[in-house]
Amino acid sequence: MSKQRSPLREAPEPLEANDVATVTVGTIVWFALFLAQLPFYGWYSDHGHAWWIWTCLTGGCLGLVGLRYVTARRNAIRRAAAARTGADGGPSAA
Repeated sequence: MSKQRSPLREAPEPLEANDVATVTVGTIVWFALFLAQLPFYGWYSDHGHAWWIWTCLTGGCLGLVGLRYVTARRNAIRRAAAARTGADGGPSAA
């Protein structure tokens, strides 16, 4: 019994999302969780779960790094699109 392979298809174009908004919301959630847990630090520490609080703080800080990255990426994509439009002789975005 031989398996027939289906013909290969070209990969679709990647979908673009609003990465800046997604990372911003995620960062806000991490910091909100950190602030919400902070008053209960004693309880977390007594039960050996203080790492939960520091995980939230770390998530928020890494979110700030990610926000800088996705903002720079978005700006680079916009500059490349503007340069491409200007080089094609089409209307240039100012």
